Amino acid sequence: MTSDIRKLPTGFGRLWTAQTISSLGDGVTHAALPLLALTLTRDPMALAVVAAAGTLPWLLFGVLGGALVDRWDRRRTMWVADTARAVLLAIPAVAAALDALSIPLLAAVAFLLGLGGLFFDTAATAYLPDLLRRDPALLERANSRLRGAQTAMSGFAGPPAGSALLALGRAVPLLTDAVSFLLSALLVRTLPAAPRPVPEVRESLLRQARAGASYVFRDRVLLGLALRPAVGNVSFLAVETVLALFAHDRLGIDTYGFGLLLTAEATGGLLGAGIASALGRRLGTGTALTCTAAVEGLAILGLAAAPNPYVAGLALAVCGAGMGATMVLAPSLRQAIVPARLMGRVASTSRMLAMCAAPLGAFLGGWLATAYDIRTPLYAAAALLLAMTAVTASMTSNRRVEAALRAAARADGQDRTPVGNPAQKSAPGLV
Repeated sequence: MTSDIRKLPTGFGRLWTAQTISSLGDGVTHAALPLLALTLTRDPMALAVVAAAGTLPWLLFGVLGGALVDRWDRRRTMWVADTARAVLLAIPAVAAALDALSIPLLAAVAFLLGLGGLFFDTAATAYLPDLLRRDPALLERANSRLRGAQTAMSGFAGPPAGSALLALGRAVPLLTDAVSFLLSALLVRTLPAAPRPVPEVRESLLRQARAGASYVFRDRVLLGLALRPAVGNVSFLAVETVLALFAHDRLGIDTYGFGLLLTAEATGGLLGAGIASALGRRLGTGTALTCTAAVEGLAILGLAAAPNPYVAGLALAVCGAGMGATMVLAPSLRQAIVPARLMGRVASTSRMLAMCAAPLGAFLGGWLATAYDIRTPLYAAAALLLAMTAVTASMTSNRRVEAALRAAARADGQDRTPVGNPAQKSAPGLV
């Protein structure tokens, strides 16, 4: 039976619900944590430490974390990580109630939450192909729903809820996020058991981590999929670093208007995630990824040249749509072609490359704006993204994508239809 007429399994609904609840809690904490830090200090460096602490686990332990996930039961890893994060959030909540909060405590909590997120996200990425039997079309639909829910909860609902809950008490948003993690953990525990990865020859953890990283760098399709978010993060962080200043000085946008500008980008992201599967079917996954890279670059170019806030909002919405589609198509393809025993390491290596690129982008944006002009970082970001279009066209072309899918199908002993095959036709009644 082809993937076109099969429904997503019931277990996916529970996974989607768990991640939706957790994303709402993440959005609450994402807004509340820096606001809590702001009640303790006005030192920009101290605030930056809290903000950066959550990304450090990916930089320090990304590949090793993936190697551990490939050794562990993935469902158990997810619910244990969520339970641990719920317990962890109780610590600053109690400290807030006792008026004992401090910047070092908030930084430590942010770091440990990031570590828990590393294990949960990597395990969830590796678990999904097992749940969906590595079916490319189902993976696209599933990732579209997961990405849409994450954007809606962490981007739209969570941050304003976090700010509102903080007004009720400093501990309230932290306890809310803790409850969201507990609910997520309970739902994850009800998921169907997935087969554990086939044990490899006994090797050290470091050796297995290196094997996973080298697997990415030796495969042109996987390397292209990993370079795309890395270059994207350099570009987008260069823009994000100066966006508030650009909006205020060049577009005359106040604080409220800036929030609407960011909402436009998130709205575009939701749209892009929703149309990703159709785009892949129409153009083929490789061509679709090339097109979204071009769309992102042209949108940032339009933002740099925007004469008013309306054009800027439209440009950001278009850019968000390109990003949303990319973040559905690329992970779905990766999950379809990577062997189960390597999924955790490959996913974490790709994520680590993207996370390492973010500080470089922030530095680049600040330096270009200081040395030249506030628009210069935007033009540089657009140039990087457009250059990435050529790289994507070569490394993740339809021909390479289809060859990789055929090779994965042969390795699995399955007859698998290529992702985004233009000849596919969707059937009615799909979940």
